[in-house]
Amino acid sequence: MRSLFSQSLAVAALVSAAALLSAQQAPKPKPEDTDVFEPVPPIITPGATNTDPPSDAIVLFDGKNLDQWVSAQDHTPAQWFVADGIITVNKAQGVGNIETKRRFHDYQLHIEWKIPTDITGSGQARGNSGVFLASTGPNDDGYELQVLDSYNNTTYVNGQAGAIYKQGIPLANPARKPGEWESYDVVWTAPTFNADGSLKTPAYATVFFNGVLVQNHFELKGQTLNVGTPFYKAFDGAPIKLQAHGDKSEPISYRNIWVRELK
Repeated sequence: MRSLFSQSLAVAALVSAAALLSAQQAPKPKPEDTDVFEPVPPIITPGATNTDPPSDAIVLFDGKNLDQWVSAQDHTPAQWFVADGIITVNKAQGVGNIETKRRFHDYQLHIEWKIPTDITGSGQARGNSGVFLASTGPNDDGYELQVLDSYNNTTYVNGQAGAIYKQGIPLANPARKPGEWESYDVVWTAPTFNADGSLKTPAYATVFFNGVLVQNHFELKGQTLNVGTPFYKAFDGAPIKLQAHGDKSEPISYRNIWVRELK
């Protein structure tokens, strides 16, 4: 009778031989095993420059009129000023913020803005405005990307240009001098909600400020508030809103605004 040791060696040899045979018989992986052919990405014609709208963009301001915008207060026609291809904020009493007629979920946004050369004031009272990536009410309700003169202008860092207001400090300050055009390129992921109104997934924002990354898939804690703790309230799609801030400095201007819906 063979010893247990001899039997163990025999079994091990059989297992080893079987594994070797299996390895020899298994087909070798090929590059085409991981090739994928569907779904085919849609063909989009890019703009003449990286700031021009591509063929699938919704142009929200083309330099001619405010047909895509309404008053955020009562949805009457927007009363900001249009001249020479730009929008200038109207700070007159009772005019207030403007917002898009359309409502959006996830999107890519391009928008350009300019602090006037003759800007006065300091801190938050110097060229203050905001791009609300989702407007959830008539005043400053929603999710704000701050607009401000941040060229040699000191203020709290979660309120300077490029900040997700009072939440996300920008990763850099690439602000240009007053009188020069600035740009934001934004990827916005809207929050989603369960049937009972509770939060399902939070909002995220990625922001390039003059081509420099200043918010890297930043997770918002809720609406952007000047005072208090951020919170979420359920909504399904929202307009994009531009702010007529109440500071006394000279009004800023916007141009070349377009958006690409991502779902």
